[in-house]
Amino acid sequence: MTQTLAALLLTATASVSAQDYAGYGEQPDSANHLGQAEYSPYLNRGYPQQVFWGDTHVHTAYSTDAGMIGDILGPAEAYRFARGEMVVASNGVRAQLQRPLDFIVVSDHSENMGLAPMIAERNPELLKTDFGRKISELVYAGKYGEAYTLWGQGMATRKDPLAGNDALTRSAWEKLTSAAEEYNQPGVFSALIGFEWTSSPGGNNLHRNVIFRDGKQRADQVIPLSNYDTTDPEELWAWMAGYEKLTGGRMLAIPHNGNLSNGLMFDDRTMGGKRLDRDYAERRMRWEPILEVTQIKGDGEAHPALSPNDEFADYGTWDKGSFGPEPKTPDMLPREYAREALKRGLAYEEKLGANPFKFGMIGSTDTHTSLATTQEDNFFGKATPGEPSANPDRFNEKITGYLQEPGGPDITIRHVNSLAAGLAGVWASENTREGIWDALARKEVYTTTGTRMTVRVFAGWDFTEADVQRPDFAETGYLRGVPMGGDLNSAPGGKSPAFVIRALRDLDGANLDRVQIVKGWLDGRGKLHERVYDVQCSDDRAITSEGRCERPVGNTVDVPSATYTNSIGDALMLAYWKDPEFDPRQRAFYYVRVLEIPTPNWTTYDAAFYGVDLPQGISPSQQERAYTSPIWYAP
Repeated sequence: MTQTLAALLLTATASVSAQDYAGYGEQPDSANHLGQAEYSPYLNRGYPQQVFWGDTHVHTAYSTDAGMIGDILGPAEAYRFARGEMVVASNGVRAQLQRPLDFIVVSDHSENMGLAPMIAERNPELLKTDFGRKISELVYAGKYGEAYTLWGQGMATRKDPLAGNDALTRSAWEKLTSAAEEYNQPGVFSALIGFEWTSSPGGNNLHRNVIFRDGKQRADQVIPLSNYDTTDPEELWAWMAGYEKLTGGRMLAIPHNGNLSNGLMFDDRTMGGKRLDRDYAERRMRWEPILEVTQIKGDGEAHPALSPNDEFADYGTWDKGSFGPEPKTPDMLPREYAREALKRGLAYEEKLGANPFKFGMIGSTDTHTSLATTQEDNFFGKATPGEPSANPDRFNEKITGYLQEPGGPDITIRHVNSLAAGLAGVWASENTREGIWDALARKEVYTTTGTRMTVRVFAGWDFTEADVQRPDFAETGYLRGVPMGGDLNSAPGGKSPAFVIRALRDLDGANLDRVQIVKGWLDGRGKLHERVYDVQCSDDRAITSEGRCERPVGNTVDVPSATYTNSIGDALMLAYWKDPEFDPRQRAFYYVRVLEIPTPNWTTYDAAFYGVDLPQGISPSQQERAYTSPIWYAP
């Protein structure tokens, strides 16, 4: 183009009146084009086109059990770190993510929210209270352990030491919601508003993270419910219903993995002692559509005692007890683990007409350092005492076992047993609060133990093996089937559900070992079953008649240097599977589990970096994994 022609075009453009054109850089009228043929095929697609990565469980100094034991970073640092910026951890070590996250929820505990920052700033309203003066004097005298114990007495007895001082909680809550507003960037980074309700009857973990779909204007109309108010999830649901009625907003709750609940997370009775009924089942799934199945405090997908034929079930197993003094007993396990709860949910649906355990699955960290780190070579620990250093406390800090019964079995679990996990993968159309929340609500989400592998699955009655290779894989999946979190009903005569699956390794991580489908079902006699099928094996390994890869993938981990190679495994795995034992009369669920090749554990990276000994009893390598939300079948 000549300079003269360019100048003429610019002049012509500038002379177009506002009546003829909205103006350079502005959008022309976007009238309804429904039914019109348009050239661009990507307009107004009605299905999610990408996966977003986030953490729905991040604690900052505003959580008393973080701020009172050394965390000095607030929500601003948590958001900045999640967005990819460098921050300095509470112990002075610099920290940065390899890649930014797309969203997080700062979910600080609601019990005496903001207590530690108020002590640090010598808040005059706090110092007017007897408790505020006592705990502040202990902190100012350097008696941090005594101060934390003083606060813990109120938590243990459920007697709020700051009862009647709602203004203090409201002030802290409004600072948290203001920080979320400041860092929320629709389309770029989503800062969802939330808090943790810390129900702990007898020290058993029934915690839920409450996630708002809304912004500050609505969230500020309430003060978060706390353990001081109630330990009963049904009362939490009633409070959530009250919020929605008051504000017109929306919220959901995410229970933690049940491995520290001592059989209460998926109990057969309500907190009030009643047997589960249809109303309870419907309300539970209305308010708690997903479960946090993996996090720093162990993995809650399966337990080897419940799934003895699954060689991968013993992963991040925490099964000694809870935060209270009661040791774990075998009868508690079926009411703690996700796979067993999903199976029992089928029986409840058959009996009640509704399923109380029909949840999708995500992972998050439960970090108490303000830093959402899940990579093994970048793990900043559960809490500040476990942040990176050569100090033996990094491995030896106790997480459970503080209320050990004298002479009883050892229920101590230490930081060395922690997982650098997990993450939530969310299939959504846009990176906004609403887009992320809606995906959580419809269960189109999946869990990873920290890796960012991409996993997508569809199930339907007419998929063929060729559909896995289609360039319009997702569009075909939605048109002819259902995604993770969906339902299949009333099988057509003679047909079995067919699954098309794509799994792509973390672009900066390890190759994949295998793709599996985990099936659970209820037979005609009311008996529950499960089976794990290997549906694709890397390195051209065959699948045996028992439905398993013919041999293990191998292990390239060099322990002294804490390195591995991608000389084994596959970067991309495409799988097609049709249920060979399908009975259209039987209720069932299916979810996909994808395993990476072995990679070094965080303790192995620590040993190599700090020159310390490998901890005894901890495997130097592990296989990171992903679990999708199930797809359910009902007759």
